[in-house]
Amino acid sequence: MEKILIIKLGASGDVVRTTTLLHILNGEIHWLTGDMNAMLLQGIPKIKKIITPSELAETSFGEYDLVINLEDDVESSMLLSGIKTKEIFGAYLGKDQKVHYTESSKEWFDLSLISTHGIKKANQLKFENKKSYQEMIFSGLGYTFAGESYLLPESPKTDLRGDIAVAPKAGKVWPMKNWAYFNLLVKHLRSEGLSVNILPERPTMLEHLADVRNHEVLISGDSLPMHFALGSEIPLVTLFICTSAAEIYDYNLMTKIVSPDLQKYWYRRDFDEKATKSIPFDEVLYSVSKILERRLVHAH
Repeated sequence: MEKILIIKLGASGDVVRTTTLLHILNGEIHWLTGDMNAMLLQGIPKIKKIITPSELAETSFGEYDLVINLEDDVESSMLLSGIKTKEIFGAYLGKDQKVHYTESSKEWFDLSLISTHGIKKANQLKFENKKSYQEMIFSGLGYTFAGESYLLPESPKTDLRGDIAVAPKAGKVWPMKNWAYFNLLVKHLRSEGLSVNILPERPTMLEHLADVRNHEVLISGDSLPMHFALGSEIPLVTLFICTSAAEIYDYNLMTKIVSPDLQKYWYRRDFDEKATKSIPFDEVLYSVSKILERRLVHAH
């Protein structure tokens, strides 16, 4: 039986979408992930062992047939240098002490911060790319992505329920993802008699997951709740202001709304208020109405 190690520490949404690999990898699977993301992998039957950075000192890795390293930082690659493996997919530390990536993984890493083409060209390639993350990773590993689903854990009960969940806040890294009209949209939808909740911050990500699952529809930017909805088969409207819509596989659940000025704000981590207003209010409202209409038809 093959022994496989996956190194995917964060961000949380990226960890969640990487669980699609568990459908195709066979063997004893270990996963090195960030401390706060471990709970997102708990109880997934295919994972034999979850390792977190805080446990590294007392972890003996043994030998692997394959290590899949989807991180692009020096620390992860240095860690990999100390692990015995027959094969590597993804990033590793070269003899020059710089991070390189395997030929097999270049379709994904050519678009990354460690691209051999340099960051300007990498961003251009990323803009031109039409494939989802899963398609690129699967094909690099020799498989064809066929819509394999995310694997998510059970979630606890929470008391936040309603028709529509709204996740207006993205993390600090991407301030331009915070669309300017979320509050206006919430007000408008509530005036139509819909039960609309803005997702609160929770002590744990599993409670956050439960909140998403307690709603019929999610409206958000490209963020963790989006991945939770995709993994829970909840229809959603997603706004893409400065990041790639193509990389997100929609599972026939997602209506993607892409800023007409996407190229101008592409992968920028600064803030420009014009970006947050670049997607019109009416376009989002129309897309939400269409999803609600479809759900009414299915209900009857």
